Amino acid sequence: MHQGVSGNLRGGALMAIAAVIFAAEALAIRVMTARGIPVEVQVFARSLGQLLWVAPLIMASGRAVFRTSRPGLHLLRGMSSLLTWGFYYASFGPLDLATATVLSFTNVMFTTLLAGPVLGERVDGWRWAGTVAGFVGVAVMLRPGTTVSMAGVALALASAVTWCGITLSSRVLAQQDRNTTIMAWVGLVTSLGSAPFAVIAWVPLAALDYVILLAVAAVAPAIIWLITSAYRHGEASAIAPFQYLRLIFVTGFGWLFFREVPDAWTWAGAAVILAGALIVTIAESRRRLPPPMARKSPDGPGS
Repeated sequence: MHQGVSGNLRGGALMAIAAVIFAAEALAIRVMTARGIPVEVQVFARSLGQLLWVAPLIMASGRAVFRTSRPGLHLLRGMSSLLTWGFYYASFGPLDLATATVLSFTNVMFTTLLAGPVLGERVDGWRWAGTVAGFVGVAVMLRPGTTVSMAGVALALASAVTWCGITLSSRVLAQQDRNTTIMAWVGLVTSLGSAPFAVIAWVPLAALDYVILLAVAAVAPAIIWLITSAYRHGEASAIAPFQYLRLIFVTGFGWLFFREVPDAWTWAGAAVILAGALIVTIAESRRRLPPPMARKSPDGPGS
């Protein structure tokens, strides 16, 4: 029991660190956008950073790291990542940090809607309840007379939808391919896919702009490593909710640096979306827990 609690504490700490980096990335996006750095250039820097993170693995394994029986699915996952980052980064222009972040949480609701028809998964009542609650929260935020940018909302929700492509394709790929193979393909596809758009949108940049882009490229890819490590140490149902801490950090950054204070209706809708996302996340993680006997063996499926 003590070991399980210790693992959950380590996993929760790693997930909390990932949430801080998520929030820092959102702040950097807002700063880059305010400085006139095109979104296409921002996404290319993020993609190149992903590729550089796996470069040592590629150099060590050579082309073998890309060996797979499902190149088409890897291409789909890479393109889903590229679209997700593009829409996500663009949404922070017209929206405040907190609103853009809250709307990104709806990805778990869209994943629930697609898990059945795409993967043939059985969706239980709790996941449906959380999904309905999430969309009710969106409706509350987008009430008649709201001043929230509809263009920004569309971008944020588009990001949430394409995020499903990442989640669903990863579930299939993880059954037969190594994480290094998945990450290598993502880095390659997103870098090659974003490069032409970055060239077309390129504008002269100041030295500070390069520093910010380099920081995002170097640090943002750590998020996936931290989340993967968190799930390796702790139980999914215990540590998954820690990812939503990023809303607290993002809101704090928005107030501290831009004096952004969401109104009461936005907070109400955000609370409902967050509650729905938590319900879906916990129900999903518990559904994926292996049987108790399997978890006892460190070499079994639960390790």
